[in-house]
Amino acid sequence: MEVEEFNYELPEELIAQTPLEKRDSSRLMVLNKKTGEVEHKVFSDILSYLQEGDTLVLNDTKVLPARLIGVKEETGAVIEVLLLKNLNQDNWECLVKPARRVKVGTIISFGDGKLKMKCILEKEEGIRHFELLYSGILLEILEELGTMPLPPYIHEKLQDQSRYQTVYAREVGSSAAPTAGLHFTKELLEEIKKKGVAVEFITLHVGLGTFRPVSVEKIEDHKMHSEYYQMSKEVADVLNSTKKRGGRIIAVGTTSTRTLETIASLYGEFQECSGWTNIFIYPGYQFKAIDCLITNFHLPKSTLVMLVSALAGKENILNAYRIAVEEKYRFFSFGDAMLIL
Repeated sequence: MEVEEFNYELPEELIAQTPLEKRDSSRLMVLNKKTGEVEHKVFSDILSYLQEGDTLVLNDTKVLPARLIGVKEETGAVIEVLLLKNLNQDNWECLVKPARRVKVGTIISFGDGKLKMKCILEKEEGIRHFELLYSGILLEILEELGTMPLPPYIHEKLQDQSRYQTVYAREVGSSAAPTAGLHFTKELLEEIKKKGVAVEFITLHVGLGTFRPVSVEKIEDHKMHSEYYQMSKEVADVLNSTKKRGGRIIAVGTTSTRTLETIASLYGEFQECSGWTNIFIYPGYQFKAIDCLITNFHLPKSTLVMLVSALAGKENILNAYRIAVEEKYRFFSFGDAMLIL
């Protein structure tokens, strides 16, 4: 299958640069995956599409202020580092620019030496492994020295850093937000619960895959980077019960989807577990876990467009995206939402 099949034309002015003032006031396109029909709503209308007995599954990962600007100790050259993955204790996998300046043994200093990073391994595609050197609590240091790692297509400065976090974020470890969840308010989640919908949380720490375009011509040649996930016994029990009684599992975001599908594929049911997933979902995939999906509008030729095409059909998705462009929906991380039923 060709990657080019998942391309579409997107005017640059439709790429949302800032979040709306009210989280749940974004537009919502509702797509029927069987018929391809679309409806135009507001995100708060999501309530009318959820039914008693459904289970809504959200990713409670919290974004690290993981983008750091430092200087190379030997030369004073400016280096940008993005923390991607905690390998063990104080060893991290990072994305570095310019990577050619960072070799094994290179030490980068941040905040006048408050944090130092020593390169211990060189990998391809700008990836380096570092040992972090500091005293105190790393998260507090990152809060002081780091910034939110906004995607490269966002050029505006984010005035309120909390707007790149979901209102339910709690498990620190992502280098990008699970953006479908940015539309929810605490009040809307309470309304959903009152309707008899279970609201459950799993964790997937979003990593390098978010920042890497698909660079191959054939989908089958693309390799996904692995990301850490976890599910509790309590959540697994609710999800298994939902399936048994015929309720729907509605995933919020592609990260929740990938976690749920990974676990269902491994065990044939939901169970308490944690691990690393590099699952790649594209047309032809048979879904085992989710029934419906709340998601944003994704980049052309991205693995995320391929995932939603696997669920709703490529023709339905590309037609829905064409309509979204015509109707001037806002795209990507701070953009509008789609509900696939």
